[in-house]
Amino acid sequence: MSTETRYSTPAIALHWLMALLIFAAFPLGLYMADLPLSPDKLKLYSYHKWIGVTVFLLVAVRLSWRLTHTPPPLPAGIAGWQRRASAVVHGLLYLLMIAIPLSGWLMSSAKGFQTVWFGMLPLPDLIEKNRELGNLLAGVHKTLNFTLLALVILHVGAALKHHFIERQPFLQRMGWSRQERT
Repeated sequence: MSTETRYSTPAIALHWLMALLIFAAFPLGLYMADLPLSPDKLKLYSYHKWIGVTVFLLVAVRLSWRLTHTPPPLPAGIAGWQRRASAVVHGLLYLLMIAIPLSGWLMSSAKGFQTVWFGMLPLPDLIEKNRELGNLLAGVHKTLNFTLLALVILHVGAALKHHFIERQPFLQRMGWSRQERT
């Protein structure tokens, strides 16, 4: 496989690291939300925030990499509407990877709970404490997360369809290959 058909190693590493973090944060967020107030719930909220801040920082690195390194072109047989849909979905995924952690940080600030990254680095509150705004932002955060879930399902489904049904090397593009990168 030529290097032009596969993402760079840093892009692949960032993709899968962020996927892993998001796949951890989403179910954690669902689980912890309805727990009764306890030290365990507060600990889970801290873990969730740590993951969110890490995703927020990594998306900045990922966007910087993406803007300075051209991704491999899609295979020639991809229809124009699919190319446009891919660009829109990728753009929305990046937007949500920024908006979701930011909405969580804003929500924590509004609810009066400071975000402390890995229990060591206190982040400034972005807005003043405001319970009503905090509750509104909780709804925004939840909606954005379920929108991300829908887009991830679409993203994965499209990759699997192209790979297994249309026999295009989509999974190899993002590192699912036994072949070494040249």
